[in-house]
Amino acid sequence: MTREEARKKAAELVSRMTIEEKASQLRFDAPAIPRLDIPAYNWWNEALHGVARAGTATVFPQAIAMAAMFDEEKMREIGEVISTEGRAKYNAYSAQEDRDIYKGLTFWSPNVNIFRDPRWGRGHETYGEDPYLTSRLGIGFVKGMQGEGDVMKTAACAKHFAVHSGPEALRHEFDAVASKKDMYETYLPAFEALVKEAKVESVMGAYNRTNGEPCCGSQTLLVDILRGEWGFEGHVVSDCWAIKDFHENHKVTVGPQHSAAMALEAGCDCNCGCTYQSIMDGVRNGLIDESYITASCERLFTTRYLLGLFDGSEYDNIPYEVVECREHVELALDAARKSAVLLKNNGILPLNKDKLHTIGVVGPNANSRVPLYGNYYGTSSRYITVLEGIQDEVGESVRVLYSEGCHLYKDRVEGLAYADDRISEAVTVADHSDLTIVVLGLDENLEGEEMDQSNGVGSGDKETLLLPEPQRKLLDALIDTGRSLVVILMVGSAIDLSVADEHADAILQAWYPGARGGKAVADILFGKCSPSGKLPVTFYYDTDHMPAFIDYSMKGRTYRYMEEEALYPFGYGLTYSKTEVVAATLKSAPAADSDIELTVSVKNIGEVSTEDVIQVYIKDMDNPLAVRNYSLCVFRRIALDAGETKTVDLTIANAAMTVVDEEGKREFTGGHFKLYAGISQPDTRSITLAGTRPVEVEFVI
Repeated sequence: MTREEARKKAAELVSRMTIEEKASQLRFDAPAIPRLDIPAYNWWNEALHGVARAGTATVFPQAIAMAAMFDEEKMREIGEVISTEGRAKYNAYSAQEDRDIYKGLTFWSPNVNIFRDPRWGRGHETYGEDPYLTSRLGIGFVKGMQGEGDVMKTAACAKHFAVHSGPEALRHEFDAVASKKDMYETYLPAFEALVKEAKVESVMGAYNRTNGEPCCGSQTLLVDILRGEWGFEGHVVSDCWAIKDFHENHKVTVGPQHSAAMALEAGCDCNCGCTYQSIMDGVRNGLIDESYITASCERLFTTRYLLGLFDGSEYDNIPYEVVECREHVELALDAARKSAVLLKNNGILPLNKDKLHTIGVVGPNANSRVPLYGNYYGTSSRYITVLEGIQDEVGESVRVLYSEGCHLYKDRVEGLAYADDRISEAVTVADHSDLTIVVLGLDENLEGEEMDQSNGVGSGDKETLLLPEPQRKLLDALIDTGRSLVVILMVGSAIDLSVADEHADAILQAWYPGARGGKAVADILFGKCSPSGKLPVTFYYDTDHMPAFIDYSMKGRTYRYMEEEALYPFGYGLTYSKTEVVAATLKSAPAADSDIELTVSVKNIGEVSTEDVIQVYIKDMDNPLAVRNYSLCVFRRIALDAGETKTVDLTIANAAMTVVDEEGKREFTGGHFKLYAGISQPDTRSITLAGTRPVEVEFVI
């Protein structure tokens, strides 16, 4: 069904509704209209990394972990699986007339906000700090979710529009002030890409104001940019209870009727919250014109028709048995393996279990299920922690000793004990082991959304990049034993790993790896596969040189603008082998009105088969308006056998050669450009850590 066909059907159906009925359909929990054979529908569903909050589903690695794969095609496959399971669950639930929350086909994912500051608690819901990487991964995910059939498989949603990345504690009253240059250079590109290229069906507004306007009622964002500049034809939904913030916190309106009017006039079609219950009062008081109600209602029913909710679809017979089936679980495991980032390795990894008698496994995240699934998750039928993964891998051949070591953040595990009550046990385990694997990090209780259902600290943001003090004490105690030490970090954001970097033999960033993530970690530790993930965010030494958290200027932030050296740079990640780009050539002379065609040859000069990620960065050498450093412009995951060389053709979009001026206008000005083709950034720190230098290609237009 084309959008125009769906729009006409929607308009005809809406024309038969009373104004009260139309107004009722703009709520997220839209009631049934029996006389028109319209069933109730709840618009609120979640699919950040699997169908969430509605029972059993395949639980994939958290979004930031999937970003570390640097793999657009894999993101499309994951989106396809999530939408398949979403359809299967919808078919089963709706057959029983279960129209509850989290059981519809409109999924409020992905989160394509830019992870601009490592203190932001929700950053692990995103695809990282780079607008190009975020755009490509978001496009893959949305295309997988929505499908390419005659009927839309599920409806994806780009959120949170726009300029939204903390602080969480202030989001209901905060005004994110960003220059037009930063808007169009960093904060808006991913949304534009998902609207124009992926044809995302929905866009969710943010809680905060942007440059003075509340995002869910912003004429600039929703009218001028989204529907005006970009031609968006889908529907807009508010973040939950965000419209209530207009009058209660932002103080830009005097009450719910005025807030509803402001949002409707900006084209916010669906209210997640309660403010649109005041629509009819607003109509009676002359504050709301019926035309806005009708337009929003038609857009929402257009989506329902596109999903085949009235006429049926090819997806109606997807059986429940596909939910968490073997193939889907294997895809999630594959994603967990590909997303892990090896940050340091002095040669201790991979482990040879034939040469080990005893392994010590220590740490608060070693045997906890919570860090497996991050936030916004479904329920798995089985979880495998890191401890369990290691135990399953070595079987009876190696003794595994275990100690929790410390609480995740409290100073003791047992309430009546002295502080640091598990450290002596952890040291004992280390002293009796050939090597110790310590599993540290955070979980959704420490980093996440403000007042999320599992967020134990209220805000969810981090004050510093340091691990909680009990974990730092545990790490120091294990280092003092002098024993071999492998650090596994389960976390969704950048952490200060200076101590581990100096003293540990290896560091593996495992993120929040999904329900069976412990098996994926064990597969990497024991060499069943080579790690191949790359950091989608910068790991800073600290925040001393960063702008204030509330400062939305990009100056000094992320790899594109930072002025300090990184501990672990964006795009960095080791493998068990060594790959390098050995040649990069332009296929033809670049021109102003065409894409750049680049041929890259990559060789695995090591002794282990592995995957790696080709990364190409571009720098405008002349224009003072260009980003301070350089920008990722194309990437490609590639598999190489030991000693193998492959040559691939890469296309760099013409837009990579443009600059954004102070008025937000993107233009091509020509000049001198440099490309860096490698397996990392071209900065000195990346070259030192990766042990290979990108190939440079220069051209002038």
